[in-house]
Amino acid sequence: MALESFQLPITDFQIGNETRRNSMLICVPIMAESVDQMLVQMQKAKDFGGDLVELRVDFLKNFVPRQDLDILIKQAPLPTLVTYRPRWEGGQYDGDESKRREALCLAMELGADYIDIELKVAHDFFNSLPGERPEKVKIIVSSHNYERTPSVEELSDLVARIQATGADIVKIATTAVDIIDNARIFQVLVHSQVPMIGLVMGERGLMSRILAAKFGGFLTFGSLEAGLVSAPGQPTVKELLDLYNMRLIGPDTKVYGVIGNPIGHSKSPHLYNASFKSSSFNGIYLPLLVDDVSTFITTYSAPDFAGYSYTIPHKEAGLKCCDEVDPIAKAIGAISCMIKRSTEGKLIGYNIDYLGGIAAIEEELRVSNGATLASGSPLAGKTFVVIGAGGAGKALAYGAYKKGARIVVANRTYGKGLKIDKAKELACKVRGQALTLAELNDFCPEEGMILVNATPVGMEPRIEETPVSKEALKHYSLVFDSVYTPKLTRLLREAKQSGATIVYGTEMFVNQAFIQFEMFTGLPGKTMPYD
Repeated sequence: MALESFQLPITDFQIGNETRRNSMLICVPIMAESVDQMLVQMQKAKDFGGDLVELRVDFLKNFVPRQDLDILIKQAPLPTLVTYRPRWEGGQYDGDESKRREALCLAMELGADYIDIELKVAHDFFNSLPGERPEKVKIIVSSHNYERTPSVEELSDLVARIQATGADIVKIATTAVDIIDNARIFQVLVHSQVPMIGLVMGERGLMSRILAAKFGGFLTFGSLEAGLVSAPGQPTVKELLDLYNMRLIGPDTKVYGVIGNPIGHSKSPHLYNASFKSSSFNGIYLPLLVDDVSTFITTYSAPDFAGYSYTIPHKEAGLKCCDEVDPIAKAIGAISCMIKRSTEGKLIGYNIDYLGGIAAIEEELRVSNGATLASGSPLAGKTFVVIGAGGAGKALAYGAYKKGARIVVANRTYGKGLKIDKAKELACKVRGQALTLAELNDFCPEEGMILVNATPVGMEPRIEETPVSKEALKHYSLVFDSVYTPKLTRLLREAKQSGATIVYGTEMFVNQAFIQFEMFTGLPGKTMPYD
């Protein structure tokens, strides 16, 4: 199922002194064992920029409903949503259902702005209400699926069932097995005729929590701090506001992102979203945890999904999904950037890894050697050893080859089953030679070689790993690591100790970001803020 094109009305909303491009609220879950702790957390929620708080009273120890709710609701610095979640719906409460229902009714009586009741017991709850309910309170009827995301047809039926209970607001939370599951929630959300909260839980569901602002969601949840979440995959309030610029997302906002697996380490959203904001470009850039590139591209085919960066392990798979491929990317056999041409929707693939990486290496060599641009590439005639024969390895080997370097490819999977030919295939393309990593430790045809790591070895969280022994590093004058989390990898640390000049992966990351920013926005890359 592809996410179809749509157009919600484009309106700026004035809330307080702030102009927003959407009306979606940020709700901060308050989960603590005491009322005093909850009061402190509520003040933090306001200070951080939340719009309302969810009082998860099922987390309170020794909960005394009338006393505790009276304090919490009347002293809350923000509007309140009271939730008393039972264990059978993923919460903490494991007591008598009638007492839980009485506490929620009491919350309404004491002035709560919203209460949440589960679909399973919603009819009983509405039937038990004593007379007219307070006009102020809105009732959210919720359904949580902790296993999967149903089909659009099933979700639409679920919305109808929730509406039929008398709900003021519909809430559906599902679980992402694949990132394409978000598209089903978006389809239902954008066509909903009533206020709706539609979210997908888990890391693969992160985009639903942010793009709900684009598709008309009533609210999204943001935690006070990382790890203190009420559901899997929940971002923090600060991330929603400061990283993803949620207030600036509108129905016409263009969607960009970095496609990879894993992806949580990526710093690209920090760089691009700050750049989009500072240049007043109407775009959002997301980390996209993708399992199958072809399925992702087919699902998110709407024009607003406008471009992607590609990282490990999808650079080669991304090339196969392009309608057109830049000649250099075709020669390399992998892409690092994909742009959707707005006129006819064609996907164009480019590879700019080699530009970013080679430029960083050349710059450092010139500084070390006191050379100038006029003297040609400092890579000419050098032995250039690339560890890795994937997308990044291909790009860097190709770039160095074009600069006149002698290429050696060492692949960590060399000699294992069907991947035995990968290093040999790349070496053949650049008229070089292939080695195993074991052979690399004793490889020394000359001193002063250049070493490039184009694998994820040493990346967080496995920061103590390194692709080559420290003893072997004494033969290299310069070592570059494409890994940039952490900035100083074990490989670079040991290379520096061995006397080599080191080049951080962040240099390649920033160089190619300038180019991609221009491709995404049509604005000069030099306008990007980077510290």
